[in-house]
Amino acid sequence: MIAVIDYGAGNLFSVCNALQYLNIPHEVTKETAVIDRADAVILPGVGAFPAAMESLRATGLIGAIRENAKKKPLLGICLGMQMLFDRSDENGLCDGLGLIPGEVSRIPSKRVIIPHMGWNELVITQESPLLKNIENPVYTYFVHSYQAFCDDRYIIAYADYDGKVPALVTDGQYVFGSQYHPEKSGEKGLQMLRNFEEMAR
Repeated sequence: MIAVIDYGAGNLFSVCNALQYLNIPHEVTKETAVIDRADAVILPGVGAFPAAMESLRATGLIGAIRENAKKKPLLGICLGMQMLFDRSDENGLCDGLGLIPGEVSRIPSKRVIIPHMGWNELVITQESPLLKNIENPVYTYFVHSYQAFCDDRYIIAYADYDGKVPALVTDGQYVFGSQYHPEKSGEKGLQMLRNFEEMAR
């Protein structure tokens, strides 16, 4: 079973729709006990980083997320991915979960439209179980104005949007983040969710 964390700032509908379509057992939760007994965890997110972290803090789940990230797969999606990093400067400095070293700032380019919205090709830089049985080219759907800045060793794939925008990241163990929405990225995005479930077995 996959625990989908509900902290009032996640796009639960589209994620759960995709999991239901794929017949992947899941439970939307605000409970530490559910996260502890789950085989894997998804952290969705929309909106602004500080408000989302405050909402997550109010649930009392930050400790449970950090502990479970040491022993089972965790996937952060969109803002949920950004929250995996150390901090963001969106609307002032705000600490994140600190599960992947790095920071989040506004996409720096002045030559492209912000927010970055639409389909972009992934440039894959390292192998990952999330990309199993997925052939190039891989296009995924993005909606965001801020991006992660981190060492290349944490980047599985990036999108070229007048610069390298980390699109799929990992701590090298159990923690993964996708800046794009796999649940809105067609069959290849759905395959990523299937792969995530397989990693949890």
